Amino acid sequence: MAEAKRQAAERRGRKGERLAALYLRAKGYRILDRRVRTPMGEVDLIAKRSGVVAFVEVKHRKTLDLAADSVTQRSWQRIDRASEYWMARHPALATCGWRYDIVAIAPWQLPRHIRDAWRPGLA
Repeated sequence: MAEAKRQAAERRGRKGERLAALYLRAKGYRILDRRVRTPMGEVDLIAKRSGVVAFVEVKHRKTLDLAADSVTQRSWQRIDRASEYWMARHPALATCGWRYDIVAIAPWQLPRHIRDAWRPGLA
């Protein structure tokens, strides 16, 4: 039973990430990478627009507010480490700025894109 719940959550997460990628593309972003796993952690989406690379955490919950509020400080720290690892391996993007975003997903609602949702060193 626990395995079935985990698999359902995984499917829901992948679906949310696909929807978030489509939404960001519609807003003019280019998706550079998806489901990035590094030794430091993982990042759901990496997107670029206007010389800025966005490391995007996608959250799917019952409401957009619950989704947006579900990213913890520990999650951001993991994403920060993974993003530094990823950027170090993509020197062509060294001149780009970068930030941390959230795309919140909830049933029957348009996604909510929260730009610059977190900054390292700020609680």
